[in-house]
Amino acid sequence: MSAKKPKSYVVWEGFHPGIYPTWERCRQEISGFSNAKYKSFSTRAAAEQAFADGPDSYWGKGGSGSKKTPTPKIDREDLAALGVDMTAWAVDAACQGNPGKLEYQGVEIESGTDLFHMGPYPEGTVNIGEFLAIVHALALLDHGNQYETAIYSDSEIGRRWVREGVCKTKLPPTADNQRLFNLVRRAEKWLSEHRVRNPILKWETKRWGEIPADFGRK
Repeated sequence: MSAKKPKSYVVWEGFHPGIYPTWERCRQEISGFSNAKYKSFSTRAAAEQAFADGPDSYWGKGGSGSKKTPTPKIDREDLAALGVDMTAWAVDAACQGNPGKLEYQGVEIESGTDLFHMGPYPEGTVNIGEFLAIVHALALLDHGNQYETAIYSDSEIGRRWVREGVCKTKLPPTADNQRLFNLVRRAEKWLSEHRVRNPILKWETKRWGEIPADFGRK
């Protein structure tokens, strides 16, 4: 199997605009720079052309108005070089509205295999989804006696609720979200009856890009 060709990273607006051979070098030029403009390209030639063309043909397409600087997903080879535990699982949630339709999922980082995908559930919040995703992963790993496998989450609230053993949402229960709240109670019950043995780690989005379980809807 041939080695994957490295990407090139264009920085149009950053501390030092230019073309960089790795995400880590690119990140150093954009992290903390207001309204940085950058993009990855599969070849050096494409990056050189894009740098010469300027950002207007490549940046912010498909939308209008003011946008937050998007966070890219980083190739698995680059994640390993940046110190990510590639044997770990990653979890994430997405919610269309607040409250709104909620989904959550988990993936195996090294292979990209989808481990579970739950929802959509009506009248949920992303914090509930982050909490449920972590507990879902914990339960699966516990069932398989895989206690060495870490779980990455980019949600501080989700990780804290798991540590505290309770989902502290302020969302009121309704007839529409009854099934979701049943899952919450079941997750809290699981936490009360099991010791959390797997490491639950913070996904460093600023260093590593979007978490591999991200739904890509931000």
